[in-house]
Amino acid sequence: MTARMPSEASGDRKRSLHETIRSDIEGSIVSGAWQPGSQIPFEQDLAARYGCSRMTVNKVLTELSRAGLIERRRKAGSFVRRPSSQSAVLKIVDVRREVEALGLPYHFEILRRAVRPAIKADQPLLAVSAGTPVLDITCRHFAARRPFCLEDRLINLSAVPEVADEGFATLSPGAFLVSRIPWSTAEHRIRASAADAAAAEVLLVAPGSPCLVVERRTFDQDRPITHVRLVYPGDGHEMVARFAPTGG
Repeated sequence: MTARMPSEASGDRKRSLHETIRSDIEGSIVSGAWQPGSQIPFEQDLAARYGCSRMTVNKVLTELSRAGLIERRRKAGSFVRRPSSQSAVLKIVDVRREVEALGLPYHFEILRRAVRPAIKADQPLLAVSAGTPVLDITCRHFAARRPFCLEDRLINLSAVPEVADEGFATLSPGAFLVSRIPWSTAEHRIRASAADAAAAEVLLVAPGSPCLVVERRTFDQDRPITHVRLVYPGDGHEMVARFAPTGG
């Protein structure tokens, strides 16, 4: 798929032509008008549209490549790069902050929400006994117009009963819990997995596509608060840890 430029170049005369070209291209990428993988117009076509030299266009594309917005392929042209985010392994990072750190607009939607008693399958996830009230919720996070992450979460309502009536209109479940509920310890599990049919449909990837799965449990002292399973398309996310050598 080849991306198309806006019908008219920017009319802002206060900016240099170089700034105008970069702003127009960045705007098309960040807004989602140009999807990841889309080919952007060739240098000569951009130069003709803006009435400038190919050197000016080349400089803009080089800057966008260094910024991680596009990928330049020899003899093939330039393509919109799928954003790659980083999460700290030893921190609880809000998905919204991950997306905004990429310079992309963020939003989320609640796909499923149910208050129910815990079942046997929940016990190893949330460390609660059968019958304990839980909130079972599924959320999809977006970077611009593209699905960024699938979130499946269980919340222990005996620990945080006020969440039972929360509609999550402005804050996602994870952001709400971090901002309102104290926690003392957390446990991360990280693995690679192939997208099953349900995850593939939500993330708009092919079934079997590689995904990065982050599972986390948080506790307030010994009391479990929540278990969350975050599924990211594998080519758009990586985990980062920073550590120092231990003594001895």
